[in-house]
Amino acid sequence: MSTVDSRRLVQKLWNYCDVLRDDGVSTIDYVEQLTYLLFLKMADERANRRLRPEQIVPDELSWQTLLDAEGDALEVQYRHILTGLAREGGTLGTIFRKAQNKIQDPAKLKRLIVDLIDKEKWSSAGVDVKGDAYEELLAKGAEDAKSGAGQYFTPRALTAAMVDCMLPTPDDTITDPACGTGGFLLAAFEHIQREHGDALTPDQRRRLANGAITGTELVDGTARLAAMNMLLHGIGTPNGPSLITVGDALGREPSQRVSLVLANPPFGRSSSIRMVGKDGKATREEREIERPDFWATTANKQLNFVQHIASLLEIDGRAAVVLPDNVLFEGGAGEAIRRRLLKQYDLHTMLRLPTGIFYAGGVKANVLFFERKRAREEPWTQKLWVYDFRTNQHFTLKQNPLRREHLQDFVDCYLPGEDRSKREETERFKAFTYDELIVRDKVNLDITWLKDASLEDADALLPPEVIAQEIVEDLQAALREFAAIAEALGAPVPGADSE
Repeated sequence: MSTVDSRRLVQKLWNYCDVLRDDGVSTIDYVEQLTYLLFLKMADERANRRLRPEQIVPDELSWQTLLDAEGDALEVQYRHILTGLAREGGTLGTIFRKAQNKIQDPAKLKRLIVDLIDKEKWSSAGVDVKGDAYEELLAKGAEDAKSGAGQYFTPRALTAAMVDCMLPTPDDTITDPACGTGGFLLAAFEHIQREHGDALTPDQRRRLANGAITGTELVDGTARLAAMNMLLHGIGTPNGPSLITVGDALGREPSQRVSLVLANPPFGRSSSIRMVGKDGKATREEREIERPDFWATTANKQLNFVQHIASLLEIDGRAAVVLPDNVLFEGGAGEAIRRRLLKQYDLHTMLRLPTGIFYAGGVKANVLFFERKRAREEPWTQKLWVYDFRTNQHFTLKQNPLRREHLQDFVDCYLPGEDRSKREETERFKAFTYDELIVRDKVNLDITWLKDASLEDADALLPPEVIAQEIVEDLQAALREFAAIAEALGAPVPGADSE
């Protein structure tokens, strides 16, 4: 892979984003338009290659028709293409589902098509180069706070560490029920390619590219980004079945079980339905999800994802899931779910994450690692190993971002692929037995033992700008919680009608 080529592609496409921003095109809208146009360009290259040409889109909806059109006719043809391809099935349908043209100036659309995209040979750029370039664009989109795209983006360093602990294999079936732009799925695929690439059989290669790795995403726009992201990395085919399902993963029982789940379900505690009354006022109604495979009925979205992921796993299947603190201590349904998880599954490891690593401010989260086991009377969780990576750890998105090496000590303590009986306690890594956990009030798993150095030593205080940023993030998180409560009680929330 040429890192220089990848960065050149990103910079070339990204520079034009500033031009379009003046016309009201947001960062995430720009990346979405690139998704449509890159797909059409790659389809054109496949249709015109010398060896085994492949017709993916009809001639009347092809890239060439965009090159031939000028002025207002270009805008009309572009809309015609988006509408026509949205009616297709499979990967095509996922990418173009509910697609709209957000670039209203035909001259700027023409420049994007002719000068920026058509001059590149995307099919010959190599899977790594074009895939990495696209992923860089998604990362840049996530940095745009106004777009809200950051909620779909898990820090790459954390994704990589989780995958390194789970050790995906060519024989795994892998899914993410809240896949966002597909980061976990791609990281698992790349790990398998890196660790097993030379030994992969033709059947294993076909299986990995065409159905062993799948995702579900609720939001149309994000699902199309995931489908394109996977396609650019060599997973799936343009005219084959979509590996990304658009819909609510919580809405029904899994149709099939998998051996590995990697996930970071969306932030926000409540599942709700937005309704508009006859008076035009919008309200939200909390939605409790009842499923026969769930242990408890609740409107808490994260608790429902815990239950869904537990149900997704086949026997001996394993999961690594990013979840907020409330999953660890919430009573009622939360307590019932934690009791069942500890007894029927092997909840063997928890990583307490620091603040300042997510684009959504004020998030306090953890990674839960657990495995599904066959039924038995004796609890499956013998020990829960907790790694405290939060106390006395401080990161920011810009000045001090989380890097993969920051998590290396945790991965070393985890002992990937080794018998967990070989683990050893350290200052940050402690084990708690099932008997100790089950007698805690409400089976509270929010466990800490390290002391915050800044509370005892003035010299250990953080710089003022970092403290200020943490205060802002905590206030933002509190405001979101209050807004959710106000909506649930029927009070008007400023800006709610503009969603």
